[in-house]
Amino acid sequence: MAVTDVPHIVQLGVDDAIAGLALSTEAYWNQTDEDWRIFLRDGVVFGIRDGMRLVATAALLPYSGNNAWISMVLVSGTHRRRGLATRLVDACLETARQNGLTSWLDATPDGAAVYGPLGFTPTLQLRRLKLLKPARAEAPPSSSATIEALCVRDLRATGFDRTALLSAFAQRSGSRIVGANGAIALVRDGRTARHIGPLLGNNAAAALALVDAIVRSETSPLLLDVVASQDAFLEGLTASSWTIERPFQRMRFGPATVTGEEMPFAVAGPEFG
Repeated sequence: MAVTDVPHIVQLGVDDAIAGLALSTEAYWNQTDEDWRIFLRDGVVFGIRDGMRLVATAALLPYSGNNAWISMVLVSGTHRRRGLATRLVDACLETARQNGLTSWLDATPDGAAVYGPLGFTPTLQLRRLKLLKPARAEAPPSSSATIEALCVRDLRATGFDRTALLSAFAQRSGSRIVGANGAIALVRDGRTARHIGPLLGNNAAAALALVDAIVRSETSPLLLDVVASQDAFLEGLTASSWTIERPFQRMRFGPATVTGEEMPFAVAGPEFG
């Protein structure tokens, strides 16, 4: 692709999951091919190819109440600084506009500098935390938590009905829903680390106790995308060997259509909200 070429934007299909995974793997992201298939099956994914090779993507995943999540904004290292990401995000925003959707995203600091001039406004902040684990663990804690309970709690926190998304997560091999003392979380596989989230709880102590129980029963590295304003929870994690990898800024394009009744302690991931 010459620098002066106008990139042709195409809509991708489920057969592009492996090509999309190659892009997110190049960026050292944690998504799996199953994650990509959610975007390609349930959302709209735009892409740019250089010949047969997929070199850039952006996805729009609809949620309830006229909302949608923009994510998977990726450009191969060989094609950066050509405005491809901006063009793809514009395509997502135009699709959202045509369908009357308010768009949300979780941006890195560099991304936030791009999205602000496009009209996105900041809302809450997130912190991605990682924990490296030894290769030995206790038996998983017993739990009667259900997908129904998780979806009800998630709806209360986010204002979005994400039953389809969370059910897809829960049905994967290796996924589990854990709950105790008023806290509940979903744990699922990622490409390089297990991901805990969403995590909801009555208070920071219950949320921290649940994370501790999960940690003691896992052998892989773990990731948590923590709501930064949950100070006691964040401080408790960093005091327990969790390290902050990077911040994310949640941003919204369009009018607010929902208000959560409670603040989650950790979200499903910056790609899903």
